[in-house]
Amino acid sequence: MSNMIKILDMTDSEIVDTIQSGKLNICVIGIGRIGLPTALSFANSGLPTIGVDINEKLVEMINSRNFPLNDEPGYDIIFDKVINEKKFKATTHFSEGVNYSDVIVLSLPTPMDEKNIPDYSSLLSIAKKLHDEISDGKLIIIESTVEPGFVENDFLKIIEGDDNKLKLGKNFALGVCPETANPGQILNDFERLPRLVGAMDEHTQNLITKIYKHVFTVELIPMPNCKTANAVKLTTNVFRDLNIAFINELALIFEKAGIDIMTVLEAAKTKYNFQVHYPSAGVGGPCLPVNSYQMINFAKNFTSKTFGLVENGRKINENMPFHTVELLEDALNEIKKPLSGASILVLGVSYKPDVKDIQLSPVEKIINLLQEKGANILIYDPYFKNSEIFGIKTLNDFVQNLENSDGLIIATAHKEFHNIDPIFLKSKMKTPVVIDSKNIINQNLANQAGLIYRGIGRGKL
Repeated sequence: MSNMIKILDMTDSEIVDTIQSGKLNICVIGIGRIGLPTALSFANSGLPTIGVDINEKLVEMINSRNFPLNDEPGYDIIFDKVINEKKFKATTHFSEGVNYSDVIVLSLPTPMDEKNIPDYSSLLSIAKKLHDEISDGKLIIIESTVEPGFVENDFLKIIEGDDNKLKLGKNFALGVCPETANPGQILNDFERLPRLVGAMDEHTQNLITKIYKHVFTVELIPMPNCKTANAVKLTTNVFRDLNIAFINELALIFEKAGIDIMTVLEAAKTKYNFQVHYPSAGVGGPCLPVNSYQMINFAKNFTSKTFGLVENGRKINENMPFHTVELLEDALNEIKKPLSGASILVLGVSYKPDVKDIQLSPVEKIINLLQEKGANILIYDPYFKNSEIFGIKTLNDFVQNLENSDGLIIATAHKEFHNIDPIFLKSKMKTPVVIDSKNIINQNLANQAGLIYRGIGRGKL
């Protein structure tokens, strides 16, 4: 362990020398889906790193040399390397991590409450702890996605406190570097995607830029302040959420018109300025739904009117699980089979393909709706075998359960499902009803095989 330094007082050459010599100690608070890869990246760059988390099982797992994110290619190798080099360890003790470190990186979740209001309690709790425990000279960097103005107002107020113990610029520095990575390809994204750097002053921005350039070797884009950096992060994700909503709304119309949306999109994306998105049973995960509601909540500070476009986009995407169940009922009605009492096999529960993550997965809503209508649910997901998900014991294999299934919903586009043969499904299923919410089955082949097939945005042939 290196001696503590006062990073705030360093010149440009001193910070570079300290980084390159591996004498800058890093603490990452929150070592989950994004935080752990972040911590491993710091450690892999030669900077001694400690991860702090309240999850005792996770910390024990890490310190026992068991890598917990097997769906993140590449980081298993980095994990073994930095553990062997004693560059990384984990702890549940906040004080140990903070007192050890020169730089404190916050990678904490920002979920929503039951009213879809962003919940920043984890970050604010950490701010209070930092106020109580940090010594002079700490650099604090927030990677969590927050509303513009949260850092400058809410977070800063709590960390400084009312007792004049700490003062920004004197006792600590504060900035943001919002993470930009997709679960399942975090290493790839960390190595290629530019990052935004915002700070409370120019010197702090310079410090953060030099540290992150050393760790991630990507372009660092300077922002005028923290709130602008956070605004950019929200804008990019809300843009995606809205585009998906647009495609989902088109899908609903095209179904009625007898138009295959996949044919439309394949042709549309040949136009140079068309950014393709695809319909689905909904939008999940810890980012897009949350970020849209963060933007909606942020807008309330400046207008009494509704943030109509974003709110409508959310409504469309949140309706898609209902539509998926409607497609199933329509298909079953074709053979006069009631949904009540039917056995429905759901393939995939993750919110996105090839990731072990069910945060805000729309599949949960689909399953709840099916249960409300009296259906019996079977679940298979290659990342959740022999587990209990949404109160249901998952299967170890779906093929042997096809013969007991009255209907099949492809809910997540895991690679394992892309090669499902329609002829095979027809030969094995008790009732050959297939709802393809990800449109991974060729519609013509499905019909030729004799499946009662429905895809989102695909009119009946």
